[in-house]
Amino acid sequence: MFTKAYVRSTLERALKTFAQALLATLTASGTGLLDSDWVGALSLAGMATVLSVLTSVGSAGIGGDGPSLAGETLEETDGDHRA
Repeated sequence: MFTKAYVRSTLERALKTFAQALLATLTASGTGLLDSDWVGALSLAGMATVLSVLTSVGSAGIGGDGPSLAGETLEETDGDHRA
């Protein structure tokens, strides 16, 4: 769980979750870009990110050696990881 590949995968998942939650919140509001509730949208995206990280930590050791329940296998390579 404390390998570089695991942390990198967890952070990648968290960043994707943040972007998806922010985009979903802003588009669901149906208002313009400048009229959107940015504080609320960022707060919701931040909470989704925290939940993503907690899910990855809770999934450690289940299935494979990655932050997923799907049994992904992480390999240390020259700066990249494979899932």
